[in-house]
Amino acid sequence: MKFKIEKKLARGLGRAGTISTPHGEINTPAFIVVGTKATVKSLTPEQVTSIGAEAVLANTYHLFLEPGPDLVAKSGGLGRFMNWSGPTFTDSGGFQVFSLGAGFDSSLTKFVNRDEVENYKKIENSSARPARVDDDGVNFRSPLDGAEHRFTPESSMEIQYQLGADIIFTFDECTSPLHDHEYHDKSLARTHSWAERSLLKHQKLDKSGEQSLWGIVQGGRFQDLREESARKISELGFEGFGIGGSYTKEEVNEVLVWVNNILPEEKPRHLLGIGEPLDFFVGVENGADTFDCVAPTRMARNGTLQTRVGRLNILNARYRDDLTPVEDGCLCYTCKKYSRAYLAHLFRAREMLGATLASIHNLYFSVNLVKKIRQSILDNNFEEYKLDFLRHYKNT
Repeated sequence: MKFKIEKKLARGLGRAGTISTPHGEINTPAFIVVGTKATVKSLTPEQVTSIGAEAVLANTYHLFLEPGPDLVAKSGGLGRFMNWSGPTFTDSGGFQVFSLGAGFDSSLTKFVNRDEVENYKKIENSSARPARVDDDGVNFRSPLDGAEHRFTPESSMEIQYQLGADIIFTFDECTSPLHDHEYHDKSLARTHSWAERSLLKHQKLDKSGEQSLWGIVQGGRFQDLREESARKISELGFEGFGIGGSYTKEEVNEVLVWVNNILPEEKPRHLLGIGEPLDFFVGVENGADTFDCVAPTRMARNGTLQTRVGRLNILNARYRDDLTPVEDGCLCYTCKKYSRAYLAHLFRAREMLGATLASIHNLYFSVNLVKKIRQSILDNNFEEYKLDFLRHYKNT
C-alpha cells in the first residue's frame, strides 16, 4: 500500500490524496461502502460500482460466523468471493466486542449525543451478557446457533489473512462513551497490547506484504488518553490508522484534532463508523482520509433518503402522487429513472425493489458528496463549498 498526498488545506489538517492497493486506487477523502457480510445490502457489485464507490469494507466477526474464513479463502479471498474487483477493507471484529459486551441489551452505541448521556444508566457486570472481555481476548456466543467462540488479536489476524482484504485493522476494544476515565485507561492498555500482538501475528502471516495493517487509536472522550494512544500506535509502525469511536457527536472535532496532530502526516487515517453528511466535513477538515458507515443503506431500507436539503421520508403522504425524482439534478440511477411516487408505492407495498432503489440513491449521495469535498480541496474552495452545503442542509 502507498499513500500520496496531492493537496493540503491552507487551514486545518485536511488533505486530498491517493491510496494505492493491489486491487486499485482510492482517491481520498473517500466514503468506503460497507458490505458487512461480503455484500452491500440489496445491491449487486455492478450497482455499487455504478454509484462511484472505489472500495468496500466487510466485517470479520460476521464472516467468521457465516460462511467462515476457510470458504472465503478457498474462493480466492473476499473480493473474488463477492465479485468485487476493487480495493477491500475488513474491520477486526473489535466493535462486536463492544456491542456484545458493554453495550449488550442496552440502547448504547459508540456515539451518543451530549444531551442523551444523562438518560442512560451505567452498564454493570452481568452474567447474562453473551460476550466477556479479558486481557487476552473475548469469549462470545454466536447469535446464529449459540456456539461459544473466542477472539484474540492473533485469531483476528488469522481470520483477516484468510479473508484477504487489502487493508485490515488491529483487534481493539471499543468502549462506551459513558465509561469513565479509569475504565478507558485500563481498556487503552489492553488495546495497545492487542495492537502489538496483532502486528506480530500479521508479520508472521503476511510474508508477501500484500495486506496493509492499520492500528486503531482509542481513548474515548479524554484528551490525555487519545494523545497517549496516538503516540503509542504511531510508534508501532503501522501503515495507516483507524480512529475509534466512544465520544459524543459534538466531540468528534476535538478528538480528531488531538489525534491527527500526533499521527504521522504521511500515513492515511480512517474514521470508523462515521456516515452523516455534516460529519464528512468535520472529518475531512480535521485530517480524516476515509470513512465507513452503515447509515446510508440502513436509512434507505427504512424509507429515508438523503438530499442536499436534508432527509426525506418517502412514506410521508405528500409523496404518494409526487412524480418528481427524489432529488432534482441527482445523477444516480434511481433519480434518473423513477419518481418519488413510485418509491412511495414500493415501500407501502413492501416490495424489495424499494430498498434497492433507495440504497442506490443514498450511497450515491454519500460517495459523491465526499468526492465533491475532495474536489473542493483540489480547487482551493473547500470553505466556500462547506458553507454553501451547510446553508441548505438540515440535519433532521
